[in-house]
Amino acid sequence: AYTLYEDQRYTEALSALERFIELHPAHKDIAYAYYLRALSHYEQISDVGRDQLATEQAMRALEQVVRRFPETAYARDAQLKIDLTRDHLAGKEMDIGRFYLDSRKYVAAINRFKTVVREFDTTSHAAEALHRLTEAYLAIGLTEEARRNAAVLGHNYPGSRWYQDSYQLLKRAGIS
Repeated sequence: AYTLYEDQRYTEALSALERFIELHPAHKDIAYAYYLRALSHYEQISDVGRDQLATEQAMRALEQVVRRFPETAYARDAQLKIDLTRDHLAGKEMDIGRFYLDSRKYVAAINRFKTVVREFDTTSHAAEALHRLTEAYLAIGLTEEARRNAAVLGHNYPGSRWYQDSYQLLKRAGIS
């Protein structure tokens, strides 16, 4: 399985690892097998413009490593990769949300940005999501919602570019 992984033959590596895990659940290297399976998924993550099935599979496999083998070096590395994977999934939501915002499909955009704020609040995309919510709410005339999101943005990211942009939007709209 490791050789297949090294050769970037991830589908075959995953098959070999699944067989190993099923046949040898108590093997001394089972934690490594789970970790290598997670890495085989992780290495297949593509850019945010594509389908994120591989990202979701990687997330589940990495979470399983952390859950099953919490005291190992594999779990520590898996946790770092989970954070990167979450950031990637948030990036996909932002990409779709920005598309909807540019297309003036504000409700769809709002739903995507809310998902980022609700499910991916610890990622690097949270501040922008709050700004985009402010922008979208202003566009449809929900000024109180816009103000509320800008306030949350200002409270959590006071020095960020996104807060400054939101503040300027509210100011131009005569709301502050």
